[in-house]
Amino acid sequence: MTLPQTLSVIVLAVMMALFIWGRFRYDVVAVMALLAGIATGIVSPEAAFTGFSDDIVIIVGSALVLSGAVQRSGVIERLMLLLQKRVKRTEAQLLVLTASVGFASALVKNIGALAMMIPVAFQMSKRSNTAPSSFLMPMSFASLLGGLMTLIGTSPNIIVSSVREEMTGEPFRMFDYLPVGLGLTLIGLAFLPIGYRMLPRDRRAAPTLGEALDIQDYVTEVRIGPRSPAIDETVADFIARHDHEVTITNLIRDHTRSAPFPDTVLHADDILILGGSPDSLERVIAGDRLELEGRETISDNGSDIGVIEAVVGTDSPLVMRTASRMQLRERFGVNLIAVSRQGERLVRRLGNIMLSAGDVIVLQGPLDLLPERLRDLGCLPLAERSLRLGNNARRTLLPLVILAAAMSATALGLVPVAVAFFAAAGLVVISGALPVREAYSHIEWPILIMLAALIPVSDSLRTTGASTLIGEHLSVLASTLPPWGAVMLIMAAAMAVTPFLNNAATVLVMAPIAATFASGLGYRPEPFLMATAVGAGCDFLTPIGHQCNTLVMGPGGYKFGDYARLGAPLSLLVLLFGTPLIMWFWPAV
Repeated sequence: MTLPQTLSVIVLAVMMALFIWGRFRYDVVAVMALLAGIATGIVSPEAAFTGFSDDIVIIVGSALVLSGAVQRSGVIERLMLLLQKRVKRTEAQLLVLTASVGFASALVKNIGALAMMIPVAFQMSKRSNTAPSSFLMPMSFASLLGGLMTLIGTSPNIIVSSVREEMTGEPFRMFDYLPVGLGLTLIGLAFLPIGYRMLPRDRRAAPTLGEALDIQDYVTEVRIGPRSPAIDETVADFIARHDHEVTITNLIRDHTRSAPFPDTVLHADDILILGGSPDSLERVIAGDRLELEGRETISDNGSDIGVIEAVVGTDSPLVMRTASRMQLRERFGVNLIAVSRQGERLVRRLGNIMLSAGDVIVLQGPLDLLPERLRDLGCLPLAERSLRLGNNARRTLLPLVILAAAMSATALGLVPVAVAFFAAAGLVVISGALPVREAYSHIEWPILIMLAALIPVSDSLRTTGASTLIGEHLSVLASTLPPWGAVMLIMAAAMAVTPFLNNAATVLVMAPIAATFASGLGYRPEPFLMATAVGAGCDFLTPIGHQCNTLVMGPGGYKFGDYARLGAPLSLLVLLFGTPLIMWFWPAV
């Protein structure tokens, strides 16, 4: 090996060791590797920052924004609600999620299918009190397996199809991959609902200060709209239909307070004092077409309207006063839409609640004016967290339509994946389906920094010629093996290389080597090309080889070494079952 080739391997080996050690955060390790690559000369200064414009970075960032828009719309959440009520066990929930992502990935780009289902996974994890990490990594792995089933499911399949066409004049067709891909997908779906136990149970996304101050016991005031499904429903049935996530602490009908007995029948225009967590309240209000009574029209003067949680201070003018008496909307331009008080069940209408020092309130108003209004009211803002209650979340199909259009455009080959996803992310913001502030908050910036820094470092294997040298040694080794052993070796090599070159680059390096090797020994090229595609599409060992794995790293709170816990046995299963599947459907001789 030449000196640059040796240095490239050393830098990558040290980088992997640091990732596994976990002493430094993953984005810091990536920056260290990039600096080491520049210092040793294996990464040129001109190529050092090309990773920031790489398609993978754009795709992952855009997919995070699209996932946030889908989550905010609540459409998938509502569609899955009935299923969630019937599927209680974690293993059954995981089977539903992995199967949905896996089979969707056969027809659309796997990262799009995964981005669409991540919000559902979070909702299921919350309802079952299970860490999201139990769901997200298995879903990512299922999306990779599902992508193996068709030509358009994953990039390696498209590339090996063109290599076969160059060699034999006939490309792989749309469903030529189905027998092998379907078999491996079914094996993965059988393993993942059991194998998820290998993952650490304490892995969660790093908590924000806002989550540490998470208030879960608010009351808010709503009016039953004319088209609400709650009409003619008893109080008991209403609460049971919403899985007891909310309570009715009071009911006002015709300006008269009425006790909310279990058999009380709800009517249109009834005013309910609802209690529960912000997420539960928002879900019930949106799903049942209820109208927030505390929210009035606010003149925004072009400013974004938002909500903020705050604590009433001891010197606040709100102490021993009501919102109605303070005329919050008329004097301060804000609406009181929810109140929480420690250790007390609030039953009065919002405007009539006598506020006390220490009460937690939710105010709605122009975001650029809310800090000043809180100062005037003597309230201390809580740390920022996602709060959709009263935030005019758009309950429409628009984000899903945009995402579907992007995935269809990529499936039909009309535009590249990066362009389609970037355009889709831009459209959900431009259309108002996701506010700009929320869009930026959904992007996992450390993940993008890690990817951007690692791309030129990983590419040094190719630029220094180290990958070609490795391929030549593999060819020599494979020539001593029987056909099935050579196919398994090619598949294992592609699995090992893809974290460093990404799956498309792995196929570009490995496919010609596999095809040349097959031709030299008189074997048909199809099983070796198929093995290359499967190996390149199955990076289960790291978060950096495929954008799906990268997408779930931040939300799942995973560490670098967590992927191998579940990924190593799954990789072994793919090798053990994938090889005979390939040899059965694509004989070497």
